[in-house]
Amino acid sequence: MERKEFESRITRMRPQLLQLAIRYLNNGDDAEDVVQDTLLKLWFLRDRLDDYRSVDSLASVITRHLAISCIRGRRSGMVDIDELYDVKGDESTETKIIREESLKEIFDAISALPDLQQSILRMKHVEGFEVEEIAAITGSNPGAVRVNLSRARKRVKQQFMPN
Repeated sequence: MERKEFESRITRMRPQLLQLAIRYLNNGDDAEDVVQDTLLKLWFLRDRLDDYRSVDSLASVITRHLAISCIRGRRSGMVDIDELYDVKGDESTETKIIREESLKEIFDAISALPDLQQSILRMKHVEGFEVEEIAAITGSNPGAVRVNLSRARKRVKQQFMPN
């Protein structure tokens, strides 16, 4: 799908996605964030969007799943990684530097993965999606998601423990 076609489709769908997200979240700011994440996921899937019968339906499913994840995050009282480390005030400067370097190495390793593996790994471990939800979003089957997730984990692990 070409960029202009993508932009025109998104411009048409955006208000409906925003309404859907607001219905779930009752918060305009969170709904806006969810819609932005949806559009980003659609952008990453743009080369395969023509394979779907209804891009509108796919966008709605993604929005719904992201909104539900947002609600789950509120309920569980999830804490941002940076906030978690700020709570520990008794860490030495050396420990903080080592931890920050380790996190950077992990994120660099994830960024080096192929797009699909990177997206699946982030959806599973950062956003908290289940395998079945990821399969619905990516348009594949749960087995393929598990295989890609396993390969992604293996490649990240190899970055830190070669042979």
